[in-house]
Amino acid sequence: MNKSSIASYIDHTLLKPESTQDEIITLCDEAKEYKFKTVCINPYWVKIAKARLEDSDVGITTVIGFPLGASTTASKVFETKEAIASGATEIDMVVNVGELKAHNNEAVKSDIKAVVEAAEAQAIVKVIIETGLLTNEEKIRACELSKEAGADFVKTSTGFSKGGAAEADIKLMRETVGPKLGVKASGGVRSLETAKVLIKAGATRLGASSGIAIVKGEEGKGY
Repeated sequence: MNKSSIASYIDHTLLKPESTQDEIITLCDEAKEYKFKTVCINPYWVKIAKARLEDSDVGITTVIGFPLGASTTASKVFETKEAIASGATEIDMVVNVGELKAHNNEAVKSDIKAVVEAAEAQAIVKVIIETGLLTNEEKIRACELSKEAGADFVKTSTGFSKGGAAEADIKLMRETVGPKLGVKASGGVRSLETAKVLIKAGATRLGASSGIAIVKGEEGKGY
């Protein structure tokens, strides 16, 4: 896989709370220049990104129930609808980790399903399972529940908790969801070498703030 083709896997990410409008605009311009798959930004900035990316093929990913996943289902649904109305094309929602750990599977599944239904097939829905907080059994169960709820992707991490994208987790997630669902590796993806390893393991999308470094074959910093 060459450097240019890997750009199509990358959600060019800026989720820092101190991000400014100028930084979001720069992120969008970089995404257009390098032909990244989407920009991944907080909901507040979606309208700005839509205006900036209107003449491009770059999508807009935003985060829902972020970064803890412990907001109510109703609030996640509202966030999802508002984000799509503002221009989001992909929704990265955080699973309710506490309910997952408590084996309240129906609560977890209904939370995800409500977001999927709120998206009304207008946006791709990815479920962030936060692998750094989970046992392998919990990772498997989170993936199974995401699939049952109709999600399009499962995703490793928010980047705001423990750990990040690990090759073993990507393999486990891919084995669990099968060939049709997407698997997004995020957190600590900072080099072309790491990106290639994760894609080989089964990732079909990469979340990274080091996208430019990755496509240039350099070592990046940050998320």
